[in-house]
Amino acid sequence: MLAKLLARPINLILIVALIALAIFVIARLGLFGQRASEVTSDITSKAIGGGFEFTEDQKMKAKIPFSELRSGGPPKDGIPSIDNPKFISLSEADKFLEEDDPVLGLDYKGIARAYPHRIMNWHEIVNDTVAGDPILVTYCPLCFTGIAFERKIDGRQTTFGVSGKLYKSNLVMYDRATETLWNQLGGEAIIGEHLGKKLKQVPLETITWDDWKKKHPNTEVLSTDTGFSRNYGQNPYVGYETDRDTFGTVFEDDRLHPKAKIWGIEIDEKFKAYSDEALSGVGDLNDSFAGKNLKISRGQDGAVTITDESGKDLVPTISFWFAWFAFHPETELYK
Repeated sequence: MLAKLLARPINLILIVALIALAIFVIARLGLFGQRASEVTSDITSKAIGGGFEFTEDQKMKAKIPFSELRSGGPPKDGIPSIDNPKFISLSEADKFLEEDDPVLGLDYKGIARAYPHRIMNWHEIVNDTVAGDPILVTYCPLCFTGIAFERKIDGRQTTFGVSGKLYKSNLVMYDRATETLWNQLGGEAIIGEHLGKKLKQVPLETITWDDWKKKHPNTEVLSTDTGFSRNYGQNPYVGYETDRDTFGTVFEDDRLHPKAKIWGIEIDEKFKAYSDEALSGVGDLNDSFAGKNLKISRGQDGAVTITDESGKDLVPTISFWFAWFAFHPETELYK
C-alpha cells in the first residue's frame, strides 16, 4: 500500500512537503534536543489521560496501585461531561428514541428523568440538579454501569468530570473542587484529598425507553442539545456488549459470560451478584446473605429491587459480570 502511494509523483511531492513543513515547525519552536523530550513526555502524559498532579506520598497511599490506572484513550475532559443539562418532553423524545433504546431512569422526589444511553455513551457524566438537590448521573459503557450519586462531598456541592483514566476498565471520575480521582463502581475516592471517602448512591434503573415511559408518562428526557457536536444516532460501542472483549481487564472466571448482566449489592463490605438469567422469571425470590434475609423482586419491565428484612431498600448496581468480578473477586454469585 505504502509503495503504491509513493509511486505516484504527486503523492510523493505532497509527503516530502509535509515532512519539510514538520521539520520547519519543530526547528522554529526549538523542540529539538532536551526540550523535545520534555514536550513529547507532556504530550504523552495528556494522551494517556494525564492532567493531574499527585505527590509521591499520595501515590503511595492510593486505594489502588497507582500504576494500574490506565488510559481510556481520550485525555482529561476529552469525553465532556454535561454540566448544564436540558430536558425535553416524552413526546419530543419519541422522535429520536426507539422503543428498545436503553435509558438510565431516575425517579427522585417525585421527578422522573431519563438519560438515554445514546447520549451517555458520548458524555458518561451528567451534573444535574433534581428537586433542588445536586445529583450526579454516570454511565460507563465499558462496564454497563449506570450509577447515580449525591453530588456532594462532606456536605459541599461540586461537579465531576471524566478523568480520561480507567481502573479495571471502569470509568474514573474526578471532582472539580479538589481533582481527587473517584472510581465510578463503588463511588470511592482512590487518590487525592478525599482519599477513602464514598459518595452516597441514589437509585437508578437501566431500562428500555418503552418500559420507562409507560411507568413515567410525565418523564423528562435528557436533550441532545448538549452544547457539543456528537452523532447521537450512532453507537460507538456497537458489538461490544456481546463479544468477550474486556478492554484489557484480566478475566478468568467461567461461571458466566464476561458480558452477562448482573445486579450487585454490598452489605458490610461483603458482595453478592444476581445474574439476569437467575432473575429471568418475573416475581420474587428470597435469599440470605451477610446475616440478612433479602427479598429480590423483578418487575415485568426488568427493574430489580432488593429489600432487607427491616424493609430497607438496598441499591443494586447493574454491571457486566467481568467488571463486577474484577472489583470484587470474592463476590458470591446467586445460583
